[in-house]
Amino acid sequence: MSEGGMVILALFWLALLLRSRPAGRVTQLLALGLCAIAFSWSMDFMDEFIHMPSTLIWHNWLESMPIPLALVLLSFGIYHWHQEEIAISAQMVKRERYFREHRLFDKLIPIGGAAYLKKQLKLSLNESKKQQQPLALIAIDLDDFNVINRLYGVEEGDHILQLVCQLLLLNLRDEDLICRLAGDRFIVLLHNTNEADAKQLSLDLQNAVASFAYRTKAHHQRVYLSATCAITMAKTDDSDSLIKRLNLQLSQDKQRVVAAS
Repeated sequence: MSEGGMVILALFWLALLLRSRPAGRVTQLLALGLCAIAFSWSMDFMDEFIHMPSTLIWHNWLESMPIPLALVLLSFGIYHWHQEEIAISAQMVKRERYFREHRLFDKLIPIGGAAYLKKQLKLSLNESKKQQQPLALIAIDLDDFNVINRLYGVEEGDHILQLVCQLLLLNLRDEDLICRLAGDRFIVLLHNTNEADAKQLSLDLQNAVASFAYRTKAHHQRVYLSATCAITMAKTDDSDSLIKRLNLQLSQDKQRVVAAS
């Protein structure tokens, strides 16, 4: 009963393995190992009913050799299974990180939102202090964008925002990060950038928006845009006070533009 039960258990393990795992190298190694174990235990079980002459050497080999072979196959299978689980765990961690950060992305435009901006800004501030490198921020606010939403509709306005974001991305460097703070306001993080370079890039972004001409989908009317930009350099601020100072600078620049016009 003991030897027969061992054979049944080995076959049961084999059936579970083939049902639960997809086909592949790991499954083949484990299945071959279990088959060798089931065969060896079956030979032991058959000895209780069939008596072979002691002179039959091959019979003893059939009983003893499958077990070492089975252990080698199972060891290789378990090792590759272990490597497979490590790779799966790494993928799951990467996917979890992606979905966790994806929640911080803007729902309309595929760039970071305000929460993602604050998270990245904290990291950038720590890095700039550690590396003793300047960190600049540019705020870009589209002028009178509420008029466009009122005249042409929110859907048209959302489409314009998507296109403007793509235009801004084309005019930024690879290491720069742009996020949508709110509405029609964008913030750009410029790593290792001094104030003069930040001003020049700010002017380039302003000119890019000013040269952008859009035709509405419904009536094919030309829509011209302009933007107000403000820059600030990171000093001893934290992320919240830095964004607050940048927004204040942007409001003052917009007031000067309105007063001048």
